[in-house]
Amino acid sequence: MVSRGRAEIVVHYLTMHQRVVDELGRRIVAGVWRPGDPLPVEEALAAETGVSRGALREAVKALVAKGMLHVRPRTGTRVLPPEQWNHLDRDVLRWKQAGDAASLLRDTGELRRIVEPEAARLAADRADPDAVRVLYDCLAAMEAAAAEPGRSGYVEADMTFHRALLDASGNRLLGSLGRAVDIALEHSFLVSTRTPGAVEASLPKHRAIVRAVEARNPSAAAAAVLALIEAAEEEIARSPGMPTGAARKSSQPPARHG
Repeated sequence: MVSRGRAEIVVHYLTMHQRVVDELGRRIVAGVWRPGDPLPVEEALAAETGVSRGALREAVKALVAKGMLHVRPRTGTRVLPPEQWNHLDRDVLRWKQAGDAASLLRDTGELRRIVEPEAARLAADRADPDAVRVLYDCLAAMEAAAAEPGRSGYVEADMTFHRALLDASGNRLLGSLGRAVDIALEHSFLVSTRTPGAVEASLPKHRAIVRAVEARNPSAAAAAVLALIEAAEEEIARSPGMPTGAARKSSQPPARHG
């Protein structure tokens, strides 16, 4: 059994490790170090971040695993271009949310257009009664959260609904993808539901998805999801403080479904 003192040391180390990873990761995402740039000399960077050189090396290893840094003998540690980053990594998503919210919202909307209508189409083909019941339960949770003062639980209920829809597709990779981009979805849902009336307008669209899945109507399910995504993009575009280009404009041609 681990002693209390040992446990506290482990927690302190993990907290410090994440702090250094966060600090370096945020700088890379913010462009403080550009692709191809070398990181500062290890001794200087360790002193600047207030950690040992060993702790710094562990943080660098974590960023190497995320595709953000490359270490080579003699040439040192250099920043890799964004094309090589693991953009589904939860830390990378957090850093993008903090440093480039408009870009993350745009990317999330495009990903949803590619993935969710086809997931709904598959769900309408494959979902069994239990999966449909789960979707109705998620919808009921959304309605309950929408009725509460402050609606603090609405976004989490909304995310649970969309995870359940991906799971109902019967494709485990789609289910895993939904959980991988939780942070991006949460950010998108927070922005798209903060304008007056957005939640009330969203609920019937979610119900239309469930009914189409229950009726085993793939084309209607896909169309219902696409309508929901387009409405969310319009809310994001109208949301106070969001720059132009934060989401696709609904006037753009919708995705085709054959």
